[in-house]
Amino acid sequence: MTKLAGTKVLVAGAGVTGRSAAEALLAAGAEVVVTDSSPERLMALESLLEGVALVPGLTEPPAGTSLVVTSPGWQPSSPLLAAAASAGIEVIGEVELAWRMASELADPPVWLAVTGTNGKTTTVGMLESILHAAGADAVACGNVGLPVVDALLAGRRVLAVELSSFQLHWAPSVRPQAGALLNLAEDHLDWHGGMDAYARAKARILTGDVAIGWLDDDLVVDLLEDAPARDRVGFTLDEPSDGQLGVRDGWLVDRAFADDEPLVEVSKIRPAGPPGIADALAATALARAYGVPSEAVREGLEAFEPAAHRAVLVAVDATDIQYINDSKATNPHAAVASLRAFDSVVWIAGGLLKGASVDEMVRTEAHRLRGVVLIGQDRQIIADALARHAPDVPVRVLDTGDDEPMTVAVRAAQELARPGDTVLLAPAAASMDMFTDYAHRGQAFTAAVQELIGR
Repeated sequence: MTKLAGTKVLVAGAGVTGRSAAEALLAAGAEVVVTDSSPERLMALESLLEGVALVPGLTEPPAGTSLVVTSPGWQPSSPLLAAAASAGIEVIGEVELAWRMASELADPPVWLAVTGTNGKTTTVGMLESILHAAGADAVACGNVGLPVVDALLAGRRVLAVELSSFQLHWAPSVRPQAGALLNLAEDHLDWHGGMDAYARAKARILTGDVAIGWLDDDLVVDLLEDAPARDRVGFTLDEPSDGQLGVRDGWLVDRAFADDEPLVEVSKIRPAGPPGIADALAATALARAYGVPSEAVREGLEAFEPAAHRAVLVAVDATDIQYINDSKATNPHAAVASLRAFDSVVWIAGGLLKGASVDEMVRTEAHRLRGVVLIGQDRQIIADALARHAPDVPVRVLDTGDDEPMTVAVRAAQELARPGDTVLLAPAAASMDMFTDYAHRGQAFTAAVQELIGR
């Protein structure tokens, strides 16, 4: 990246994306400084990033800094980033850095990008599987785990990019060849400062050549209609009209990139149910925008295996109570989709709500609740909503000081359940108050269930 050669760049954050950004900047000939609030995290990079200055706890950019590359979770209001903005220093994210690096290549890779409140990781995984079936040199990257800059430097030709609202906020120039917005509901409002700012960040996915959106979500429809993209394509769980993808007679059907072409049987899609079908339609639309033939769509979707902690059946006990791990349901919108898959549920919920409202979720799903077990920092907010909208539902509010909170939660849920019920971990909240991440939370649930029923 010749434009950065000889310049001083500050990398904010020493996590996975910070390390990758620093490596890319070094390769571009920049003078790199990395800062983080954790000296231990910084020191872990000492042997990995020779030639980088590691400075803990900076609250303003060092003299001569011309650019700040921030990790996605850092808020604009954080002292360091606010100081950079006040000094007129541009702040971007690792995704934006990758986009600018790609723009200097004679033959840059194709970007096919996905965002939404829920379903991003499943969709980008489906897209990667379809692209591989088509023989493309493709990789899933971004919020799914592999930094985009690493995929770029590895020379991959097609990037299936999962983008969070944080990443999109810090990526003002990114214009994917095709971008899909899956859905939109309250999430990360504490970070963005409100729903309008959150929606504006998500809408950046629709600024490339082809904008793709879910027509069954009114908020997405509004953003799709306003998108500056050359082409707009909708997908729906209903029968599609011209220019759309949808479902007819048990098949995914393309009327946007073909006249009226059946692509794959709905029964072959995993995860099953409306959310999985919607994700498959979005992945298909992105792949078709790239020119993937229908045979590869079918092969890729049939081969796709969902990742862990997404509506996974853990066990069924002797009384026919099933235990489902959907720890990935980290906001109310995702929890609603999970709850609606079952008729009688003992629901384990709670964690960090991140400013999201839970009243509508509780009001609409109260009829299917046999009982509720609440854990985590914001458990009382959910308990209060249950008292307002579902006063007859038994609720156990657990003290987070319990030595083994998930073990206690699963035991309490089993006591509330009746034969044939579902004990469902669909927290509607983030996990970091009690666990390392949603995967750790799901693993704790799985272990607790297996210990309880002796498997």
